[in-house]
Amino acid sequence: MFNIKDNIPPFTFIILTFNEEVHLPRLLQSIRGLNAPVFVMDSGSTDATISIAEKYGAITAYNKFVNHPKQWDFALNHFSISSPWIIGLDADQIVTPELFELLNGFKNETVPETVSGIYFNRKNYFKGRWIKHGGYFPKYLLKMFRTGVGHSDLNQNMDHRFVVQGETTIWKKGYLIEENLKENDIANWIDKHNRYSTLQAREEIERKLGKRQQPLRAKLSGNPDQRVAWFKQWWFNAPLFVRPMLYFLYRYFFKLGFLDGKEGFIFHFLQAFWYRLIIDIKIDEDLKKSAPEAGLPQTEKIKPPISKKLEIGN
Repeated sequence: MFNIKDNIPPFTFIILTFNEEVHLPRLLQSIRGLNAPVFVMDSGSTDATISIAEKYGAITAYNKFVNHPKQWDFALNHFSISSPWIIGLDADQIVTPELFELLNGFKNETVPETVSGIYFNRKNYFKGRWIKHGGYFPKYLLKMFRTGVGHSDLNQNMDHRFVVQGETTIWKKGYLIEENLKENDIANWIDKHNRYSTLQAREEIERKLGKRQQPLRAKLSGNPDQRVAWFKQWWFNAPLFVRPMLYFLYRYFFKLGFLDGKEGFIFHFLQAFWYRLIIDIKIDEDLKKSAPEAGLPQTEKIKPPISKKLEIGN
């Protein structure tokens, strides 16, 4: 796909993988014509993932997986990147022809020095259907950032995001397609999100105890990640067991999720209600187990200490 000794384009791709022989060829084929360096950080694939990556000319490395934020942090610090920009992608994503053209015409010198990150617009597919409603489109993800400036938010235990200091811009045209074909088997989806719910429950408890801080300034009128931070700020303070129902009703009716058909109902119900309910159940169980050990009432144990938050971004 590329030769590192050649003139390197203004960006480099980094991809995380684990048993992605189904998805990886789609992604690598979609970016092949860009002739950009590609690095793959694998976490122990036992299928053909590595051989596929090497077939396309990618450089691979291994790191034991703990969670997505830590894996991305390791990848960003492990690989020797000489290009001024990095694009971080998941193996189940695809660069559309429109986004390909934007990247193909991208030149570092045309970007203002104050801009450190670029948001891509994502289209999410579930069971072959584009989930267009329920607040899932447009969905802007910070996927491209200046080398040495963007980093992985280690304050997250489950949901991953990149963070940059400085201004950001949004590419509304051109899309990333995200479709996990493994999740067409609903048992796979449920098993994976059951594991994710444990990580998320642990993160929320640690936030209540003041062990994790929000590095982004929550701002409803800010960039996409600041808006998400604003919503999460509300979410963390909302009552357990009530918030999953409110979230599902908001997505399915107010945000018109019902227009996504049968597949949309399955997705919005499982992702907005079932998954969030499992998280709340695990939080409730863990708090009941830990409170007696400390000799404190549950409501007292979860009070966070007062601390100053680090603000990053616009």
